[in-house]
Amino acid sequence: MKRSASSLLRGLVRSGTRQSRSVSKIVTALFAAPAAAKPKRKRKPAAKVAKPAKPAAKPAAPRVRAATSAAPGATGRRSTVSPAASGPALRRSTVPPAAAHVPPSPGKWLASHYATPTRRMSYWLYLPNNPPEDTQRKGLPLLVMLHGCHQTATQFAQGTRMNQWAEQMGYAVLYPQQLVSVQAQRCWKWYDRATQEGGGDVPTIVGMIGKVMTQYAIDRSRVYIAGISAGAGMANIVALNHPQLFAAVGLHSGPVFGAGHNTIGALGVMQHGAATRMDSAAHEVLMRHPQFPGMPAILIQGEGDQVVRPINQLQLTRQSRLLNRLSEAPKITHKPQGRGGRHNAHQLHDFYEGRKLLLRVARIADLEHAWSGGDPALAFNAKAGPDASKMMLEFFSRHRRV
Repeated sequence: MKRSASSLLRGLVRSGTRQSRSVSKIVTALFAAPAAAKPKRKRKPAAKVAKPAKPAAKPAAPRVRAATSAAPGATGRRSTVSPAASGPALRRSTVPPAAAHVPPSPGKWLASHYATPTRRMSYWLYLPNNPPEDTQRKGLPLLVMLHGCHQTATQFAQGTRMNQWAEQMGYAVLYPQQLVSVQAQRCWKWYDRATQEGGGDVPTIVGMIGKVMTQYAIDRSRVYIAGISAGAGMANIVALNHPQLFAAVGLHSGPVFGAGHNTIGALGVMQHGAATRMDSAAHEVLMRHPQFPGMPAILIQGEGDQVVRPINQLQLTRQSRLLNRLSEAPKITHKPQGRGGRHNAHQLHDFYEGRKLLLRVARIADLEHAWSGGDPALAFNAKAGPDASKMMLEFFSRHRRV
């Protein structure tokens, strides 16, 4: 790279007045190594939350407990988790006082962990209360959601409002949470070469999914994975290393696959993509999986994103076309700005194989590094639509793994 790391840092921080703080946080997160625990600050105790009503039947997993009666997304306030709740023991979860007065959501919001010989990763699981009849017979579709840097799993759930849509459409949603002992700002290491090849956190996430599928009635033909930013990069890696497990993938503001390999390289990818690795990384996946079944994908990107620039979406589109063997030109749909700025103008580029939609590329004008249509009370969420959560679930509903 011609530019030094310090000049990249300065360039990122200068890019746009509205995004300077977000850019600085992301860059700091990439360079941060796991740090020693800092002295705890004194905080006002959170209000006690009444325990949810005891269900008629015992949960399938006896060690899983309801974290709170109010699921993320029920309140516009920031969701916080105490150190005790985010640690290995998962003894207790707390919510801010305002959330204690919000009526409980209809579904179940459960907290647990998945342990391996080397690590113990927390996760949260949303189960809808009244799924459609066909899902009751066949099992619930499962969506795995991976948060970005400087986010927790519960903040990601609240910011995206994914649980609200999952309740309407009958999805179970699993939220793994990156360990601060692995990355100080909870960034998934999408740029790590070993992780890209299926190591790192990949086996832990896949093992967690397997645990949930054995404990609950899940339709194994309808398992999906999605994320934003570093979480999108990680979601793509997990899906491409386990293509038989996932029916489709959703990437919001994600980096191109297969490049970076260190923190300096990751910054270069975020800003400039990875032209020299774009095709070769996809071909390496096909070489590792000679019977690669394809991976339907929805790619969502803000054209005003200065953190993970739109060049990444262009190169992800190229990779997805190679992996899904798509040669036809896309069908392009233009969506104008909604009244009162409720929805940003955007374009949909849809790639088909015959009549089957395999790749949807959404380019959203004016959107910065944030989840489209999210809860603006939390960082990395934009109020204006289109609603990325709804878009993803509608796309996933078209796909099953056979």
